[in-house]
Amino acid sequence: MPRKPYVIGLTGSIAMGKSETAKLFAAEGVTVHDADAAIHKLYGKGGAAAARIASIFPDAVRDGAVDRAALSAAVAGNPAALAKLEALVHPLVAAERNAFLREAEAKGTPVVLLDVPLLFEIGAEAGMDAVVVVSAPQTVQRARALERPGMTAEKFDALHARQMPDVEKRAKAHYVVVTDKGLDHARDQVRMILSEIARKLG
Repeated sequence: MPRKPYVIGLTGSIAMGKSETAKLFAAEGVTVHDADAAIHKLYGKGGAAAARIASIFPDAVRDGAVDRAALSAAVAGNPAALAKLEALVHPLVAAERNAFLREAEAKGTPVVLLDVPLLFEIGAEAGMDAVVVVSAPQTVQRARALERPGMTAEKFDALHARQMPDVEKRAKAHYVVVTDKGLDHARDQVRMILSEIARKLG
């Protein structure tokens, strides 16, 4: 009977370096599930979320695909609209994640990584064997975020306010990867985490 994979949950607040850290795990041979990529697929033409979003936010769907900028504008400053959107999208992403885990188990994959941006905020840590939080000083985080196309200080502050504070995430983590000291330093931390997990798995 196939053994369930050891599940690492990767999370971190906006602009902390989570996507790059996920790539470092992938480079070490870990199979990665990316929640953002899953949402991209769900929002695309014919995606499972597109038709449902059209029924609530008709102006945010064009040619059968979700216009993410229009959707973002539709929920900006509207907590009730955002809650409706999350109630619709989170179960679809969870279903994608579960399908990924079933496939990994069937293949006998020993370790997988679930890249979940709002892992603590949606209570997904309960399904993880270990949680890795990606962190950097707030000044670095803010500077990185403001370099992104279309990002403003107001938008960053709104996104940042929705996320659990970094200090709380680090306190809840099994492991922390610090990303403000260069790629080699981050890679060393990833390798140390995987070595420790390998020892646990025997």
